[in-house]
Amino acid sequence: MNRPLLRLLVALAGLPLCLGAPASAQSIDDLNLQLHGYATQGFIYSTNNTWDTTDSTDGSAAWTEAVVNLSAQPEPKLRIGVQARYFLLGDYGNAIALDWAEGDYKFNEHFGLRAGKVKSPIGLLNETQDIDPVQLWILLPQSIYPIASRNSLLSHYGGVVYGTLALGESLGTLEYRAFGGERIINSDDGLLQIFRDQGLTLPNGISGIVYGGDLRWHTPLRGLMVGASDKTEHTSGAITGYGMQGTLQTSPFSLPFFYGKYENNKWMVAGEYNRTALDPAVQFPGIPAINNYIDQRCFYLMASYKLSEKLSGGMYYSYLLDHQAAFTSNRYQKDWALSSRYDFNPFLYAKLEQHFMDGTAVGYSSSDNADGLRPNTRMTLLKLGVTF
Repeated sequence: MNRPLLRLLVALAGLPLCLGAPASAQSIDDLNLQLHGYATQGFIYSTNNTWDTTDSTDGSAAWTEAVVNLSAQPEPKLRIGVQARYFLLGDYGNAIALDWAEGDYKFNEHFGLRAGKVKSPIGLLNETQDIDPVQLWILLPQSIYPIASRNSLLSHYGGVVYGTLALGESLGTLEYRAFGGERIINSDDGLLQIFRDQGLTLPNGISGIVYGGDLRWHTPLRGLMVGASDKTEHTSGAITGYGMQGTLQTSPFSLPFFYGKYENNKWMVAGEYNRTALDPAVQFPGIPAINNYIDQRCFYLMASYKLSEKLSGGMYYSYLLDHQAAFTSNRYQKDWALSSRYDFNPFLYAKLEQHFMDGTAVGYSSSDNADGLRPNTRMTLLKLGVTF
């Protein structure tokens, strides 16, 4: 068992005592245990380029996910939960990972505390991207929420403080979250594919401190919410290649998010902007550091409509541009997505999605496209899901 997981399990085991919960034995009924989960199977076909290591130009079913979570409420103010996920997408995953495992103590409406491996409260959709049954979309906008990095972006080891403040009937309410701890990006994460394409490996992935906060204002206009997040990270890790061992390190960098969402009856409209500016440096002994400046400006706009009790549809436009990249198709990505979802019953659903993508900045590996990347891709996705 790795050290972070061991520390986490010990912390969760002792959390009820630390928070003052009675030490007397409780029955299973008293714990209010709940078990939920889902499983999905995806099918992918793309033109021109292979997407996310899946051999999608020939049609691929190499996309499977299964999630199980268990929660308990031993005391009215205390919840403890854990979620595990099996994930396979092409060459990514094919393993069971810990999504999150946390203790959550809510003192009152104004202040609460989560500790363990907790979801990172950043952006509009980060904390819900692990719940496929509630999403219309097969893929969230890849400019900000790349699927091959979901595990790394979803959560961190540490804590979150949160609460809600009433501003009065004329001003609405304000939600706040502040967080900090350690983020671990696994060696097979999609964020590190650019290094693997160059023959470099990061055997232990990268890790480092992360901290930030999020504010959400639920305005007096019913259904309208606007918010902003910011996180700061400083990561590093060992890297091997060219017969040498070195280090990959980033200077502390900030990632701001600005977003809004409006819901009214059957309609939903949302949008988000994010900027990622960092300077990862690869250092091998005896040679100058290799820098790879990144300055990505990303946004998306989306809308959905519930056509009937069982059928929903929507579309989004997702955009990414790296101002530091060379003037090739790898500098940008523009993605129009048309989505539909049909719920056969409360436990079984199907999704169909068509993408029209220009640019290759997200989701492509040069090692899987030996003849070179073409600038345009059309991709059809189908996903079947069961939930309980």
